[in-house]
Amino acid sequence: MPYDGRLTSLLARAERILAFTGAGVSTASKIPDFRGPDGVWRTRTPVEYPAFMRSEEARIEYWSWKREGHAIFRDAKPNTAHLALVALERLGKLDALVTQNVDGLHRAAGTSPDKLVELHGTNAETVCTGCARREPIALALEEFGRTGAAPVCSVCTALLKPAVVMFGESLDPETMRRAMLAARRADLVMSLGSSLLVTPAADVPLLAARRGVPYVIINRGATPHDPIAELVLDEDVGSVLEAAVAALGAG
Repeated sequence: MPYDGRLTSLLARAERILAFTGAGVSTASKIPDFRGPDGVWRTRTPVEYPAFMRSEEARIEYWSWKREGHAIFRDAKPNTAHLALVALERLGKLDALVTQNVDGLHRAAGTSPDKLVELHGTNAETVCTGCARREPIALALEEFGRTGAAPVCSVCTALLKPAVVMFGESLDPETMRRAMLAARRADLVMSLGSSLLVTPAADVPLLAARRGVPYVIINRGATPHDPIAELVLDEDVGSVLEAAVAALGAG
């Protein structure tokens, strides 16, 4: 288990830590990433929100992909990285956890809802594009499997979509506001398992770093934020974070 004393020292000095997580946090839970060497977008072109809304063909393609991958999300379990962040919260150090991930594993691990900001939504639910009603995504997937047509709302008959932020769709303003407030409060920011290529999400840790607070990046591979970080570790996120938080708790 790799241990880096510099990380533990930074965690020990901080009182309001902002953790920003990306797909690399969940790969150990067998959730595929999107932009890595074997990422999803290397072999698949995403369906964008405008196309989803105007084309039944695009909707069927999108729902087929969601149905194909549903078991991966349904069966995934939190890993050491998720659990280390819960431990950091229990030590009274974690002020906010802002995630790009839609797999729900931070919530499943035990991160408090009031500290969790899911920037890109959740893959566990659908949302109606008309009345905004939400329900478990399994219901829509069952309907799609039965009919082969894009699911619609049982209340208002408008289109249903997974409750995630699709390409070409704006982030929820209130969700982004919560993330930016956390960045303005933080006295340490950690980017964990993120390529930091997707904006405006990647602007969240950048806002904290530009305030002069220490910036830690743990990721397999370089990121565009590396030059401004105080500590960059090209290591497995779960192993490094688990060791650092364990040492912090022991201390």
